[in-house]
Amino acid sequence: MARGGRTKDRDGPERRCIVTGQSGATDCLIRFVLAPDGNAVPDIAGKLPGRGAWLTSDRALIEKAVKKRLFSRAFRQPVETMPDLADRLDEMLATRLIDLISLARKAGQAITGAEKVRARIKEGAAGVLLQASDGAMDGRAKLSALARAVGDGQITEVSVLTADELGLAFGREFAIHAALDAGGFAARVRADAVRLSGLRGLQPGEILNELEIERSGSDMDARASGTTIEGPVIGTREQDDT
Repeated sequence: MARGGRTKDRDGPERRCIVTGQSGATDCLIRFVLAPDGNAVPDIAGKLPGRGAWLTSDRALIEKAVKKRLFSRAFRQPVETMPDLADRLDEMLATRLIDLISLARKAGQAITGAEKVRARIKEGAAGVLLQASDGAMDGRAKLSALARAVGDGQITEVSVLTADELGLAFGREFAIHAALDAGGFAARVRADAVRLSGLRGLQPGEILNELEIERSGSDMDARASGTTIEGPVIGTREQDDT
């Protein structure tokens, strides 16, 4: 098993990180291109023209790249970068993820509310379980357990957005629990959640397969059988419905 929980044999493309020198799947990296003014510009959507440099989506590595001026070495010429690049990338990726979930909602492929999410999981339609990183732990744990039991490892659990951020995707003040249907927007949401997780405290793409997770203040040990992408915040917000 390689770094970040990925296997060494992959069918998809891999690129080399300018900080670590290690090759990895593009869903764990952020592409940068050189703008005419000499600035390194993040290509979040992966569509900008020109030669690219790739950087692992990890806050510490991004800050190192800026401090050590590693973009200049990668592009073989003087390159300017934003001193707060990690924070800007966090904002960009969070906004992109929120927008994707919002589009899925408008397409009828995303719902919010604990009871609606529970029903969607039991129906077998859910492909992604979205839960606020600051949501109450007991409510999150119940839906996680259901997703793992019913989903047979096919439901990705994503907890990288706060309740306020998740609420923006649904046009409400806050949201704790949500679900995306399998297919459609699910793959794109997973990819952006992986990259955002690296900026919010976890290794990009960390997969918690068959790993015992001890929750502080909880008497429940959850045994994960699927894929979990979590943020570092301990849950405190109450669930949005019952």
